[in-house]
Amino acid sequence: MPTPRPSVYLDNAASTALVPAAAEAMAAAWALPGNASSLHGSGRRARRILEESRESIARDLGARPSEVIVTGGGTEADNLALKGIYAARRREDGRRRKVVVSAVEHHAVLDPAQWLADEAGAELVVLPVDEAGTVRLDVLRALLADDAESVAVISVMWANNEVGTIEPVTEVAALGAEYGVPVHSDAIAAVGHVPVDFAASGLSAMSVAAHKFGGPQGVGALLLRRDVACTPLLHGGGHERDVRSGTQDVPGVAGMAAALREAVSRRDEHTAQVINLRDRLIAVLTAGGHARVNGALGTGAGGSLPGIVHVSFDGCEGDSLLMLLDAKGVECSTGSACTAGVAAASHVLLAMGMDKATARGSLRFSLAHDNNDDDVTAVAQVIDEVTERARAAGTLSVSGAPTGGAR
Repeated sequence: MPTPRPSVYLDNAASTALVPAAAEAMAAAWALPGNASSLHGSGRRARRILEESRESIARDLGARPSEVIVTGGGTEADNLALKGIYAARRREDGRRRKVVVSAVEHHAVLDPAQWLADEAGAELVVLPVDEAGTVRLDVLRALLADDAESVAVISVMWANNEVGTIEPVTEVAALGAEYGVPVHSDAIAAVGHVPVDFAASGLSAMSVAAHKFGGPQGVGALLLRRDVACTPLLHGGGHERDVRSGTQDVPGVAGMAAALREAVSRRDEHTAQVINLRDRLIAVLTAGGHARVNGALGTGAGGSLPGIVHVSFDGCEGDSLLMLLDAKGVECSTGSACTAGVAAASHVLLAMGMDKATARGSLRFSLAHDNNDDDVTAVAQVIDEVTERARAAGTLSVSGAPTGGAR
């Protein structure tokens, strides 16, 4: 059987490798039978693993254990927060119809918000951002001052998953508290990479996904304050404070807790390492003068996630760049979303004021602590050839000639 081609993995913002501590915790839990809701010895043993993991997660995120609601991943946590809080608030007061989100949210927030507008009588309000992707607090402040009584919920992400810009979440939460409006944050890109303290933030709810910090895919959590009403999306067994029914994935939660514990305890060490690699990678990507760095890193404004480098290349299509790099053994992600086989410019980049052509010529490279100098060197060795070929393909495409299948 042929040995798989070794690759340079620079798509850690999509999913990280499972850390050994998480794999060990999951294997230990998998070896034991028992449902955490059962009353016999095996059930109590599973319950103990679940609750000790919940306590560990809460400790690492500045929350109370009872505030950690286990979910099947980040998308479920975002949906539960948006739909659940909206429904509860609307039930309390029918005037609360507005769902306020930033223009750069992940689709796991934007899509349920749009669903609420289409199917549940909500009015969707999208907050603009500046050129770095930072939400406009002045617009939110004016909205709340004018009509806070009609706002059901606000959702602003902790950090952007595409360009890495860190949002002013504590200021957003403070505005929500001032006007009596619950604030949710999708912190999925941030947890494990920058300091995140749920209690100190003032948030009402916050979403987490394990696979973004070395844990398993398919498990996450919604941190939900005890005083925030949230209508469940799933009904059946009354699990998780009766907010999320369903038998808990005990091995998955154990893996999430172990991965988070390691990520938080070694965050300073890993951050220093990743920033050094990031700065070198930026130098490599921009050396020819044909690329620009996007987000807070590119504008010098605010903070950014340490491991994300988002770059636009003049005269290139992002999907061509992606496939050409992949052929050279370098894995990253495109700054565009592919819908029904047609590349579309990223909504994040368009919201930041970027034109469609530039937005479609963008890539995201995302680093983790297990990357090294050799990975950056690998990019340096191929980036000139790749961009030249991508530009040539773009030129041929514009002239009407075949593009040679790079797309």
